[in-house]
Amino acid sequence: MNKCIYKLKITLMGSKPPIWRRVLVSSNITFEALHDIIQPAFGWSDCHLHEFEIDNLRIGTNDEDSIEPVEEESEFVLDEYAQRGDTFLYTYDFGDNWEHRILVEDMLPADSTNSVPRCIAGRRACPPENVGGVWGYQEFLSSISDPSHEEHANYTEWIGGNFDPEEFDLNAVNTLIANWIPSRQLYNH
Repeated sequence: MNKCIYKLKITLMGSKPPIWRRVLVSSNITFEALHDIIQPAFGWSDCHLHEFEIDNLRIGTNDEDSIEPVEEESEFVLDEYAQRGDTFLYTYDFGDNWEHRILVEDMLPADSTNSVPRCIAGRRACPPENVGGVWGYQEFLSSISDPSHEEHANYTEWIGGNFDPEEFDLNAVNTLIANWIPSRQLYNH
């Protein structure tokens, strides 16, 4: 397939209100490179295992902590497995089980006006790592917003002060993506 630009909407499942990012990526990136875009787009720190699930195919990285082997993500290219309208799952941190629904919203022509990868929109801050999944995040938000909550002081200290769940800074996200990406090969040559 000819290279084009995929517009992906990535939504953190179970978050209320919704937390999401819209990103532009080259259609010929590997799933490994897509992982490397999702991490900074959401604010994750890449310190846990992850996996993509598309149809019945499980794609990720095998290491000594892997329970069941998965297909190696550096060997699979996005445009071979996803087209406009398709959805698939990305799970990060199997303890907290952050599940992301990825929707291929559109396929755009590749041209010089569409620099990729980049985030073009988003809503809300990413939950802190190791907060306990969607359910733990809700408890965290309740405690930091209520100074009388028994865990308020602990969570406020743990997060290092203030946390605004509504904050989303598009420029900061794109700076993170730009600084993260060179660590891996982005395209299948």
